[in-house]
Amino acid sequence: MQPHVHDFVGIGLGPFNLGLACLSSSIESLDCLFLERKPEFSWHPGLMLEAAHLQTPFMADLVTMADPTHPLSFLNYVKQQGRLYSFYIRENFFLMRREFNQYCQWAASQINNVRYNQNVVNIEYDEPNALYRIKAEHTKTHLITEILTRRLVLGTGPVPNLPAPCTKPRDNIIHSADYLFKKSELQKQNSITVVGSGQSAAEIFYDLLQDIDSKGYQLNWITRSPRIFPLEYTKITLEMTSPDYVDYFHQLAPNTRAKLLKQQNGLYKGINSELINAIYDLMYVKQLNGPLDARITTNTSLQLVRDIPDGIKLTFLQEEQDQAFEIDTQFVVMATGYKYRLPKFIRAIAEHINWEAPGRFAVDRNYCIDSRKTLFVQNAELHSHGFATPDLGMASYRNSCILREIMGYAPYAIEERIAFQTFTARPSQASAFTYALTPQEARA
Repeated sequence: MQPHVHDFVGIGLGPFNLGLACLSSSIESLDCLFLERKPEFSWHPGLMLEAAHLQTPFMADLVTMADPTHPLSFLNYVKQQGRLYSFYIRENFFLMRREFNQYCQWAASQINNVRYNQNVVNIEYDEPNALYRIKAEHTKTHLITEILTRRLVLGTGPVPNLPAPCTKPRDNIIHSADYLFKKSELQKQNSITVVGSGQSAAEIFYDLLQDIDSKGYQLNWITRSPRIFPLEYTKITLEMTSPDYVDYFHQLAPNTRAKLLKQQNGLYKGINSELINAIYDLMYVKQLNGPLDARITTNTSLQLVRDIPDGIKLTFLQEEQDQAFEIDTQFVVMATGYKYRLPKFIRAIAEHINWEAPGRFAVDRNYCIDSRKTLFVQNAELHSHGFATPDLGMASYRNSCILREIMGYAPYAIEERIAFQTFTARPSQASAFTYALTPQEARA
């Protein structure tokens, strides 16, 4: 009996690969499987603050931007939950983060192409048979399974990023990803310091600020950014999260792309302006009851961390003044974002991968990283495709492109030109829309 060979296997089940799983589930001719190490879908559980919401509209769900009629859309989810009219009356495009996670969990429960508790430990390429041999260990039974596939989609995603001074593990320094798990413990301290510049730092500072008087702690928010900057959300700027701009960015030289990314923090790392204003308003109200023991410090980078008898001593550098200062605190929340980490299981196939630099994939325009067109990546191409990479609104577009490459035709219509503005010196006159083709049409 011949062993079963999948058309492709997706490794990791964050929102991006989950979207690919949902879109693939509607294609009867496609044989695919997704492997996830965790026992269920769970998206940033340590940051499910009650008031936190997405920074992209609800249409940036798992499927809608590829197929608005798909049964696994968010609108169909709220209809099934009996909340469609409530959502309509609310008149707010931006989903609560908890609601988005619940929607993703619902969608994951509707499909049968996912295996949980599967930790991929090794992948080898079988040259004679032109396929990949995946070894996955069940996280509970430790049973090793071999899975065969012609193609791979890597969706293992980024991991928490801690700056160099925090590499030594400490119980009283956590990453923001674990905030809610540690909140009750850290609120028992006399002093809490939040370090970071983005949305998570602002959400955590605001959450802690609400209880500052009842809990009686001192609170700091320190960021190396020159200011507390809002996410830029004007409509013409939003056209930069588009196929047009990805085309433009991808063809630039690597050093130009790197320089651009450093200038574009406000386009994808900024803070919701309503939250910035809410923080100010809350600080104003709190200080009416007496001196407010909270401060926000910008332009300041963390230099050194030392243990002291009653907590931690943090050494900072005020960049513009070039002046160092110290803060004694008992608990630190590092809201310092995430970084992509190469999965260990690709070591045996590293020679088959195209590399732009050591540890950095050379990702082609259609998200492929090998010359055979058999290896694809999700959310590992910030350096090559720009700040649209982590954007939920572009996920269905990327998944549609990957499916087109895998299947040889476009099962979902792909919009190629949507922007009113042009980004190149010689704008393309190409058609604005690539229509979905059947396999028969593609061969014709």
